[in-house]
Amino acid sequence: MKLVENNVLVVPPFDCAWLFEEELRFPEAGRGCVAFEARAENDVTVIFKELAGCKHYRTDSDPNYTVIIGSNLNKRLKIAANGRTVVDVAGPVVSPLVFERYWISVDEGSIVVGKGELGQNVVYQWVDPEPNCKVQFVGLSSWDKHVGYRNISVAALPPCLYRTTSAIDAQWSTGLANFLESGDLSDFEFVLFPENRRVCAHRAVLVTGSSSKECPFLTTTELELHGVDYLVLHAALRYVYTGKAEIGKEHLVQLRGLAELIGFQNLAAQCKQHIREVSYDSSGDLVLLTMHCYDTNSPVHVNPVAFTRMLSTGDLSDLEVYLEDYDRCLQLHRLVLSVWSAPFAKMFTIGMKESNRTRVTIKDVHLDAFMTTIRFMYTGRLDLEGKDNAGSLLLPLLIMADRYGVRVLHQECLDHLLACVNEDSSCAILQVASSMARCETLRQACEESCAKHFDYCVAASATEFTELDGQSVMRILQHPDLLVTSEEKVLDAVFMWGSKMEGVQCWEEADTKYKAGLQVICPDREEDLKVLLPLIRFPLMSMELLQQLDSSALCENLPLLRQMVGEACDYLKQESFVSDDEKDLIRSSNQGRFISLPKNGLWFTRRLSSFKELNYLCDGDGNGVLYYAGTSYGAHEWMNPMVTKQITLSASSPHSRYTDPKVLASRNYQATSFAGPCIERGETVSWWRVDLGPDHKLMCNYYSVRQDGSTNFARNWTFQGSGDGETWTDLRKHEKDHSIYRPAQYASWPVHGSKSLIPFRFFRVLLQQPIAAVAAPWNLSICYLELYGYLH
Repeated sequence: MKLVENNVLVVPPFDCAWLFEEELRFPEAGRGCVAFEARAENDVTVIFKELAGCKHYRTDSDPNYTVIIGSNLNKRLKIAANGRTVVDVAGPVVSPLVFERYWISVDEGSIVVGKGELGQNVVYQWVDPEPNCKVQFVGLSSWDKHVGYRNISVAALPPCLYRTTSAIDAQWSTGLANFLESGDLSDFEFVLFPENRRVCAHRAVLVTGSSSKECPFLTTTELELHGVDYLVLHAALRYVYTGKAEIGKEHLVQLRGLAELIGFQNLAAQCKQHIREVSYDSSGDLVLLTMHCYDTNSPVHVNPVAFTRMLSTGDLSDLEVYLEDYDRCLQLHRLVLSVWSAPFAKMFTIGMKESNRTRVTIKDVHLDAFMTTIRFMYTGRLDLEGKDNAGSLLLPLLIMADRYGVRVLHQECLDHLLACVNEDSSCAILQVASSMARCETLRQACEESCAKHFDYCVAASATEFTELDGQSVMRILQHPDLLVTSEEKVLDAVFMWGSKMEGVQCWEEADTKYKAGLQVICPDREEDLKVLLPLIRFPLMSMELLQQLDSSALCENLPLLRQMVGEACDYLKQESFVSDDEKDLIRSSNQGRFISLPKNGLWFTRRLSSFKELNYLCDGDGNGVLYYAGTSYGAHEWMNPMVTKQITLSASSPHSRYTDPKVLASRNYQATSFAGPCIERGETVSWWRVDLGPDHKLMCNYYSVRQDGSTNFARNWTFQGSGDGETWTDLRKHEKDHSIYRPAQYASWPVHGSKSLIPFRFFRVLLQQPIAAVAAPWNLSICYLELYGYLH
């Protein structure tokens, strides 16, 4: 083999090029995909093995999978397992003139071959009943002509191809087996002569199993068979319906003749193979053989290319589904719906009013979700690639799969949603997951995410949080990983949820509504509130806050709240003037006004928190993040954190005498300190930036700056945060802000809303419009910067 110009790998006849490089192996044994461009007259050959080895696949005795595109003089697609041909079908034609792109994926014995971009234009799929889960090396081979390969890549299996093929196999096989030779939904009959025996079948299945150009099942509802044994017909039908058939060797020739007659070419090819093996059998005793067929674009035996064609054309349709909400009709097949959906199967087969109807009306469905569900039933694939609304479609799709009992689709939706759970989506997903069976793992993942990002979820997803059921809120508050910046945040969340009222984001707003005579607590949540209030750890709040609560309208109207606040106040009072020995004595005797609360109980245990609270006190204070970093986060006396490399400050313009980032953290006044302009995404900007380092993030709720000695006062700028230093979120926008009006002046501003609850690693002050100074309109002139909030 040799590499020629334009990075083309040329494999000579009867040779094999193994991809030994680490990046060209499957990342996971038994699972991966290879994509490449090929040019050849025939036999583009790809081998998959546990270990790279033999010069050519024909002489290799080790376990392997071999895929040959353009076999048999560029007419067939072949797949071989351990040297034995298991697939031999009409396949794509390779080109000797131009390079064409192909891809092959392996997923624990499920082999998918496609032409074009990865994941698109599936040509064929086969599933090994005894999968080889150890293959990891890829070999590129040839037959009797040179083959050129280029743009070769090996990668992990993409999400669009990663799926539980065994579950889809079982659904098709088991579902269709229930209708094998059944009169339910049948629309075709085989008539066996001379006994005149009638055998029921379903044209939709027969058509997908036939590769004949003149398929008899499209034009007639009955086929007479003379001289064919029932056992042989039964084996042929079982083969098409379930992908497996058992028959004695003495019937192989007759079965092959029947398969060729009715167009079951794959079955005929397997019969031919077994007949050849029988001729070399020296045992003399005939045994039953088991034959497997796995057809195009699907696990196991069905041919969704044909099913998809019937879905789009309406051929052989026996059901009209009318979507009332959208005034739309679909031409479908009752058999396909019944295979995938138990509710549909009962509707059509057990004497319900829809059993004999050819039209069914469906309402209250999400159109895209319903159509995706139908396509999944016909193809066995959930293809969300390229859909603009893929993320938003998953939840209604999960609801649809649950409604119609499509369990495989239900599981695939769960797998996709699990990968989507984060602080932004967890509340919305939890609304659905908590109301469904078989969603336990997804529900727990959402509750964990809500607990770990409690402040942000409550603020940024307030609407979704208030729509959660009481049990979900209770589990979040009881979660061992609940992270919250203060116990007051828990109190705010409980009253926001309990009121379910617009304009109530905290307990003070709920109290204001009560004082105005409004019914704050939603009537159907009063009982849930009695469960949630005891989960708030009131003794961890300050006495000042508890006294405010005690005098509030909330306590006047909610006896349980009044009792718990009173007990917490009593506890804090006794803690303040009684010695530890006296506390123990009083608790043990349970006498006097002191309450007997076990101090080791949850009520007294501070919640897990990975945040250091650094609150703004005044301009130039020593309570900010940069100052705290200068003490190595409390380890020693303050030093400039830029010098100790605890943080990194940078400017939009190169370092110079007057552009020195460490000045901003030095706490010393600098008469001239500015960041000059640069071009960013085609626009002129100036900025000072802070990087807290990979080990720290800040939920910023305040920031301070100090003007240098110039009069270049900024009026329009933005304070931003970022997780990666590339994508920025506006935390506060300043427009025509005249807060700074003299040299050397400090100025500070709060960050409001849910964005103050997002932890960021990077922060910057960004000047996006020129200032009034004529000489240097893009100089951002500050000599001090400080950040405040909750530091992780």
